Amino acid sequence: MTEKVLMKGNEAIAEAAIRAGCRHYFGYPITPQTEIAAYMAKRMPKIGGTFLQAESEIAAINMVYGVSAAGKRVMTSSSSPGISLKGEGLSYLAGADLPAVIVNAQRGGPGLGGIQPSQSDYFQATRGGGHGDYHMIVLAPASVQEMAELTIRGFELADEYRMTAMILADGTTGQMMEPVSFDFEVKEPPAKPWATTGTKMARPHNIVNSLYLVPEELEQGNLDRYARYELIKEKEAKAEMYLTDDAEIVIAAFGIAARVSRNAVDEARANGIKAGLIRPITVWPFPDKAFKSVLPHTKAVLSVELSMGQMIEDVLLAVNGQAPVTLVNRVGGMIPSPEQVYQAIVEAAKKGGN
Repeated sequence: MTEKVLMKGNEAIAEAAIRAGCRHYFGYPITPQTEIAAYMAKRMPKIGGTFLQAESEIAAINMVYGVSAAGKRVMTSSSSPGISLKGEGLSYLAGADLPAVIVNAQRGGPGLGGIQPSQSDYFQATRGGGHGDYHMIVLAPASVQEMAELTIRGFELADEYRMTAMILADGTTGQMMEPVSFDFEVKEPPAKPWATTGTKMARPHNIVNSLYLVPEELEQGNLDRYARYELIKEKEAKAEMYLTDDAEIVIAAFGIAARVSRNAVDEARANGIKAGLIRPITVWPFPDKAFKSVLPHTKAVLSVELSMGQMIEDVLLAVNGQAPVTLVNRVGGMIPSPEQVYQAIVEAAKKGGN
């Protein structure tokens, strides 16, 4: 029988990172992700790891850059304004092709906003987060179990593709407590012949850098990076499909919004409405094929979000005009209720998708 432990989502992320071989964590306290830093502060000294509360989010992300350049698994975490401060460092990591895991337990914004949950950092996460042409792999957990599992997967993907992986959570999934099992396989980190570990006079020098003064070299670097991104889009896009085989009304939702939406889908089915749910697990790469697969029988798509409408743009691109797409949302730290989503399903069903 698999043993389960009752944990907060933030704590599950921290424990999973440790089990993935992360021995270096740099962060700065900000609500609602502070439990990650607190957990790492307790655990890292006991396992020979390094916990350091940096003087700022900017300092923390640059410490991540240094440890990653040395070939070690490393993580930082923050919440929305803190991630903005890390933006320059995220771009440097991308420009130097360095793997790392970044956690964003989102809070409401813009500005300082509030400490309640939000999904309004979707654009920031899926469009890079900093300056220049680049992407991060962005994983969106919807349960405490997934907080753990996707953290492990984030380290694996970061190493495999030499890029940053972000765990895009929110204040609710970070703070809620659920049983979680850590009984899953953790792959050994791959060899990193590019790391700056000292040559011991046995190999040429490795240089980790994101500065290119020859424009042709910078252009080629960007082209190579985007060729890698196309491979990631083909191989790594993931979504959960719930009751979508015959669904006429399809909900698109991730994270806590998907938890709410699943209840609304069940209610709709109980009342004779063919509803289903597509839950993106990767929001970059976005699971376009999941949406294309349901279009032959779909009359309407509802994008349920804790934002003013950000993921809906990717949904619209995936649907490509073959069904109407409508936003169902709450913002400012508010969460759509199952009743709100259910009523939106009823209205869509009445319209018949027209």
